[in-house]
Amino acid sequence: MKDKTSQKNYIGLGAIKNLDKYLGHNKVKKIFLVSGKMAYKLCGAEKLLRPVFEKYSVFNFTGFSSNPNLVDIKRGLKLFKKYNPDLVIAIGGGSAIDVAKTINILAAQGASPKDYILKKKKIKEPGKKLVAIPTTAGTGSEATQFSVIYIGKHKYSLKHPYILPDCAIIDPQFTLSLDKKIAAATGADALSQALESYWSVKSTPESKKYAAQAIKLILKNFQKAVKHSNRSAKLAMSRAANLSGRAINISETTACHAISYPITSYFGVPHGQAVALTLGSMLVYNSQVGTEDIMDKRGIEYVKRTIRDLIGLFGVSDVHGAKNKIHRLLKNVGLETKLSALGISNKDIRVIIKNGFNHDRMKNNPRRLTKENFLNILNDLR
Repeated sequence: MKDKTSQKNYIGLGAIKNLDKYLGHNKVKKIFLVSGKMAYKLCGAEKLLRPVFEKYSVFNFTGFSSNPNLVDIKRGLKLFKKYNPDLVIAIGGGSAIDVAKTINILAAQGASPKDYILKKKKIKEPGKKLVAIPTTAGTGSEATQFSVIYIGKHKYSLKHPYILPDCAIIDPQFTLSLDKKIAAATGADALSQALESYWSVKSTPESKKYAAQAIKLILKNFQKAVKHSNRSAKLAMSRAANLSGRAINISETTACHAISYPITSYFGVPHGQAVALTLGSMLVYNSQVGTEDIMDKRGIEYVKRTIRDLIGLFGVSDVHGAKNKIHRLLKNVGLETKLSALGISNKDIRVIIKNGFNHDRMKNNPRRLTKENFLNILNDLR
């Protein structure tokens, strides 16, 4: 069985040169390539990889939405099984990588895709070898054993060590031409994953090490990467995104992610921005944990020490200073931090509350979140 240590990693400017060697080593003939319709071309990957792919038979699947759904997966599965590739390559943002991971693992199982997504059936068989090549610096999907699928407006996750890509090639050259809004939203996702991983009840010394490294890199490089497309800052953000992915691969995400899903699915706010909206408020909320609402078995003092460590990483004196620094950072890269500025009304808040209680993620939060607390946090963002 694959585990978090079994992945081959190449990272740095020019890392994509390792793809041809990896394909040759694995004696590949047929490739199922999953990529976004436009991103694959615009980021320069299509032109750069054309001479590499000329040596192989390649089927390019692009038929999926920005929030991949069951219909997309079924379409891809049908094509995948007909083509019967030796290996899968995902090139793109989190959506492309998640689609590739989902199709690859479900094609190897015996029952219907929905049975595995709804956890009626367990994943038992590994898929083909999978190479993940991110073209954004944010989701860290290349480093996780999860994949995301929507059924209607409801988000579900697959989780299994077999889902982890066999190889990740993180080459920041593909992020150099990234649209500033996408760079900002995906960078906010990396920050969110790092912070949530650090305070998660499932955190470990290893996951906290990855998360802390990611936070330091993001605080130093996020603005330069978005505003000026600075090459060294882009590399740092690619590293940070990968580190945040490694962190949540161990600890998983928490309340901010749960709250974000209806904000994205009902109101169209990009995932990373939707998650980051509540980061500062949740940091303050978690710092006020008490005996009646502690969720972390390591205890109140452990959680408070964890929050103090995060405050230290932000270089401020208290939790409110950290919250303000998060909001300033988001504003400085062009992301709104108020629900009203995103077209979300008081009436809409009820929709978020009704659909934002993902049990698995809420129980990972160090402090129990009630619907009343949830409402207070959202009102704070109006």
